[in-house]
Amino acid sequence: MLSPQAGKRLILARIRYGKVRAYHDDATFGYRVPTKYGLPDYTQAELSNRNANAPLLRYVESVRRHGHRAAQIDPLDLMDRDPVGALDPTRYGLKEDQSYPLQGILHTPPTVKPTTPPNTAAPERTETGEGSDVTMSLDKIRKHLIDVYVDKIGLEYMHCPEKDERLWFSHHVETEASSFPHPFESERKRHKWDLLMRSEELDKFLGKKFPNLKRYGCEGAESMLPALSTLFEVSARSGISSIVLSLPHRGRLSLLCDPDLLDYSPTALFSKIKGKPEFDPSEAPGATGDVISHLSATRNIPYGDKQIKVKVLQNPSHLEAVNPVALGVTRAKQMELLKSSPKECQLGDKALCVQLHGDAAFAGQGVVAESLGLSGLPHFGSGGTVHIIVNIGYTTPASLARSSVYSSDIAKMIGCPILHVNGDYPEAVARAVDIAFRYRQMFRKDVVIDLICYRRWGHNELDEPAYTQPKMYEKIRGRKSVPELYESRLIDQGILSAEQASQSRKSYTARLEEHFGLIDAYKADSDMLKGKWKDFVWPAGPQAKLYPETGISKSFLIDIAKASVILPDNFNIHSRLKRHISSRLKSLEGKVDFATAEAMAFGSLMKEGYDVRISGQDVGRGTFSQRHAMFVDQQTENCLIPLNENLGQDAGKLELANSSLSEMAVLGFEVGLSWSNPKLLPIWEAQFGDFMNGAQSMIDTFIVGAQAKWLKQSGLVMMLPHGYDGAGPEHSSCKVERFLQLSNDSRTTNTHGDINLTFVNPSTPAQLFHLLRRQMKRNYRRPLIIASPKGLLRSPLAASSLDDMTPSTTFQPIIEGPTSTSSPGSPKKVILCSGKHYYTLLEALNKSEDDEASSISMVRIEELSPFPYTELEGVLAKYKGQEIVWAQEEPSNQGAWFYVKPRLEDVLEKIDEQGKTVKYAGRGPGATTAVAVREWHKREVEEIIKAALA
Repeated sequence: MLSPQAGKRLILARIRYGKVRAYHDDATFGYRVPTKYGLPDYTQAELSNRNANAPLLRYVESVRRHGHRAAQIDPLDLMDRDPVGALDPTRYGLKEDQSYPLQGILHTPPTVKPTTPPNTAAPERTETGEGSDVTMSLDKIRKHLIDVYVDKIGLEYMHCPEKDERLWFSHHVETEASSFPHPFESERKRHKWDLLMRSEELDKFLGKKFPNLKRYGCEGAESMLPALSTLFEVSARSGISSIVLSLPHRGRLSLLCDPDLLDYSPTALFSKIKGKPEFDPSEAPGATGDVISHLSATRNIPYGDKQIKVKVLQNPSHLEAVNPVALGVTRAKQMELLKSSPKECQLGDKALCVQLHGDAAFAGQGVVAESLGLSGLPHFGSGGTVHIIVNIGYTTPASLARSSVYSSDIAKMIGCPILHVNGDYPEAVARAVDIAFRYRQMFRKDVVIDLICYRRWGHNELDEPAYTQPKMYEKIRGRKSVPELYESRLIDQGILSAEQASQSRKSYTARLEEHFGLIDAYKADSDMLKGKWKDFVWPAGPQAKLYPETGISKSFLIDIAKASVILPDNFNIHSRLKRHISSRLKSLEGKVDFATAEAMAFGSLMKEGYDVRISGQDVGRGTFSQRHAMFVDQQTENCLIPLNENLGQDAGKLELANSSLSEMAVLGFEVGLSWSNPKLLPIWEAQFGDFMNGAQSMIDTFIVGAQAKWLKQSGLVMMLPHGYDGAGPEHSSCKVERFLQLSNDSRTTNTHGDINLTFVNPSTPAQLFHLLRRQMKRNYRRPLIIASPKGLLRSPLAASSLDDMTPSTTFQPIIEGPTSTSSPGSPKKVILCSGKHYYTLLEALNKSEDDEASSISMVRIEELSPFPYTELEGVLAKYKGQEIVWAQEEPSNQGAWFYVKPRLEDVLEKIDEQGKTVKYAGRGPGATTAVAVREWHKREVEEIIKAALA
C-alpha cells in the first residue's frame, strides 16, 4: 500500500463509474459495477516541471513502456531480445553530469528506518524523496529505473486506458522498489523454500512409485506454489473470505497435496492412481469419476487470526473451458453478500476468482477472450480476477503458437496490466503477486501475472521433448531445479543449512511413504451433498422426487400474471407495449401464451423464495419480442422489472442479464452459477437454437458429464429456439440429435433418476410452466434442455387454459390428441411427433377433404430424454394393429428419428407387436439443417405432410 506520506499526495476518492446512460442501471437487480478509485491529477508545479524537463519525462515514460523488453524474465535466457534503444538516456539529450528535478516525473522509494530487530517484523518507514525539491543525478535515475523495470519483473501497464491506473502503478512500483511489502524475513523465505521442496519431492516420489504415470508435474514451474501461497495470504489479510481457483493440469497435484495449501490427502491421491474411485460408489450410483489431473479440493486455510476458503474447481481437458465456470461460481458467492447487504458490500470485497492458465492455451483458446470480455459487464463481473499464466512453453515454439510477442497479450483487449516475472526467483514472484493483488483491490479489475518458467520433462513425464527442442532441453537438463537454486541462495544467506535441507526432504518423503502405506485401508468420501446442497439427494437414489407438485391455484396465477405487467403511473411505456400489457391481462379470461406462462412460472417460484436469472442476448425483451420482462421508460431510459417490484420484499429476484455476443463463456458462466446456488433457476437462452454450436465443448464437458465425472448437480436450463419456418440452415434447428446422442438414456435400465440430462420439446405454454417449476421443486438438480418454440409463441392453437396449471396438473411426457376437428372414423394410423410439427400436421388434417384423415390419431412426445416408455406403452396399447408413423421436420440424419426408432420398437415389442415397422415421414438426409430457398422449403413442407398423412 502507499506509505503514509505518499498517501497525502495521492488522496483516494471513491467514485462510481460514469454512466453513459441510465438504461439497465443499478436500479435493476444484479446490475453491479466495481467501485472506481480516482487519483488527483498533476499539480500545477508538477505540470510545469514536466514541461521544463520534457527530455527526462520522455526517458522515464519510455522505460516504463519498454523496460519489460529488456527485463531478466526468462530463466532459460532463450527469448529473442533485441537491444532496446528506448532505454538509453542519451537518446533524449540527457547529460550524465547533470541532476534533474523529479517532481511530477519519477517517484522514488522512501527511506527505510528500522525500529525493530531484523527478521522479526516489518520496519516502519519515513518518507523522503517525494518532496517538491527532490533532484537526482542521471546515473541514479537510470539505476532506479533499471531496478524497477529491467530486473526480474517486467511490467506492462502503460497501455491501460485509465490514467488513474497508470499513475497508481508507476507510483506503487517506483516507491516500493526496495522493499516488498517489507524485507523478506528468514521465516518467510524458509516457508517459500518448503513449498518448492515439497513440490519437487512429491514429483520425485510419484516418479519412483508410478513410473508410467502422466502426472503433469510442477518441475520447472514450482514457483507457482509460492505465488499462490502469497496470493492466499494477502487475500485473507485483506478481508476476502473465499477464493475460487481454476487451473489446468500442470502442477495441480503439488498444489492439492501441499499441507500448507489445499492439504489433499496423499493417500487419496495414491488410491486414485492405483485405480480406485475418488468417491464412495454406494453414494453415487452411475458415477464414473475422472482422471487425477482434474481432481478438486476445498479447504479453509488459516492465516493468523484470519482464514480463507479456497475451492479448486474440477476441470476438463479442454484447458481454458473452466474459466467462465470459475467466474460464475465467484459471482454467485459474491451475489449472496450483495443481495443481503447491497450498500456495505461491493463487488470483489469478499470473493476472489483466481485463474491459472497455460501459455499456449491463453493465447490460442477463444474462450479466454470471451471470458475476459465478461469481466467488466454489470451482470457478469465479480470484482476482478487474478490470472497467473504458468508459462512453460515447449509443445509448439512461440513463433508457431501465437502472433503476439507474449502469450499474455490477449489480455490487453480489456486494458489489463501484465506482470512478467522470472520463475527462477520465488521472491520476485511473490512481489509480482502482491503488486497484482493490490492493483485488483484498488481498481477491482482483472490483472495478469505471466510466470515465465519451463517444464523439465516436456508435455508429460513419458515424453521426450528433445525430439523437437534439443537446445532448450540440453539447457534444462544441465541446470539446477528451481527448488535447488533457491535452496543454494538460502544456504549462502545463512538462513538454511545443507543438513537442514536434506533432513526436510527426507522427512517429507517419509510422510509420503506413510500415506502410501495406508492405501488399502483408505475409504473415499465426497462433499457433494454438504453445505448449500445438504437438503438435496443423489438423482439416482431412492429418495429422489421425480414428480413434484407443480400446479398452483388459479387466483395465484392471475395475481402473478398481473404483477408481471403492472407499472407505475408515471412510467412512460412504449406505445406498442401497451397492447402487450392489455393482451396479457385479457388472456387471463381465456387462454394464455408462452410468455405469460413463463412469467407465471417465474413469479410463482420467486414467491416461494427462489431466484431466477436469464442470460443471453436481448433476453429482457426476448429474441422474438415476446417476453418483455423488463420495461424501459421512453423518456428517462430507466429500467423496471415488474416482477421484482410487485411481488413483495420476501420474494426472490429476477435477474435479466443481457449478455455479450458470446456463447461458450456465457453458458459456462451460468454453469458456475448453477453449481453454487441450488436455489437459483439459471437460464441461458440462445437467440436461435443452433447458436449453441459455439459452446459445444462446454455442453460436452460440463453440462452432460459433470454429474457422472465430478458428482456435480446443475439446475441449468438451456432455452434453444427451434422450428422450421423457412429461415435457412442456421436459424432452424437446435440440433436435437446432438443432445439425444449425448443423453445416457438407456433402452433397458432407465430409472429416470440416473439420466444425465432432460430434453424436451414442449408444445403448449402449460407444459413450459410445469417444466420450469419442476426444475426447482425437485429435491435434486439436472440440466434441462428445451427446444423452445418460435412460431408457437403467439399461436392461438398452442395457447393453454389456466386450468392446465392448477393443482393436480403436471407436466405430461406425452400428449394424446386432439387430432382433427372432423368426426373421427375407425382408427387406422397413429402419427407420433414432437413440438411445433404437431400443429403443422393438425392444420393439414383440418384442411384435408380426405375421409382417411379422420381415422388418424396423433401423439406428441414432449419429453424425449428420459424416453417415456411407460406412458407410451399405455397409449399405443390402445391402438394395436394400427400403422405407426414417426413424423418430424428435420432431415432423417438429424432430429429425433435415430433415437426414437429403436425405442418405439421396444415399446411395440412390449405390447406384443414385435417386428412391426415404424414408418418415417420427414425430410431426407441433408448436409445442412435446412434449405435457404423459400420455394424449396415450401415444397419440402408439403412433401413431409403428405408422407405423414398418406
